[in-house]
Amino acid sequence: MTLTCVVVEDEPLARNLLEQYILKVSHLQLVKSFANPLAALEYLRNNSVDILFSDIQMPEITGISLLKILPKKPLVILTTAYSEYAIEGYELDVLDYLLKPITLERFLKSVEKATQRLSTAPPPPALETVAPIDQTQASIFVKDGTKLVKIRLNEILYIEGLKDYVTIHTKEKKVVTLQTLKSLEAQLTPHHFIRVHHSFLVSFDAIDTIEKEKIQIGKVWIPISDTYRKSVKEFIERKQS
Repeated sequence: MTLTCVVVEDEPLARNLLEQYILKVSHLQLVKSFANPLAALEYLRNNSVDILFSDIQMPEITGISLLKILPKKPLVILTTAYSEYAIEGYELDVLDYLLKPITLERFLKSVEKATQRLSTAPPPPALETVAPIDQTQASIFVKDGTKLVKIRLNEILYIEGLKDYVTIHTKEKKVVTLQTLKSLEAQLTPHHFIRVHHSFLVSFDAIDTIEKEKIQIGKVWIPISDTYRKSVKEFIERKQS
């Protein structure tokens, strides 16, 4: 499978580095590279690509503004020297961030994420066939490759969705399984888990602090999107009553 790519980067050295990295990966095809984000916007309005590598801080419009304007977005990997854009990027369903200076190893990890998301996968189980978990049930089994892994519900910190896959983050490990976040949410009792974002489901017991736009679990900050902000507030109020 060949994945087509566009680079939008106003810094010549950074743009050249991304171009060279793309050329090193046999299943990536660089179709266009832009120094001007407005020129990139015009091209992307009329052409479809698989992956967009875009800087954030650029003249005229930022990478974030570019994503907001695009009517149809490819998978987006943002390149930046600043990490504070992560929350806003999650709202725009950004696939990954590459912090400058970008290493080849970190670049390849992002490409692997994109490849997994775009590769053909068997359809997830139909929602209506998923039986809700009884509140007294203490664990679930999920498929990890060729094996079934038992996960205790009280060990789950949060669950991150990536199209047809989810990553279950527990106190001791991470498990990636072929299942949608929506279908897993239907299994988990709402008394213990709450959807806070298109890509995140969190355990109430694991939450350390809650701010207006984010939740802290250990050292991880998870965004709360506008779509779920009201339901999160009501959920917390119910748990405290």
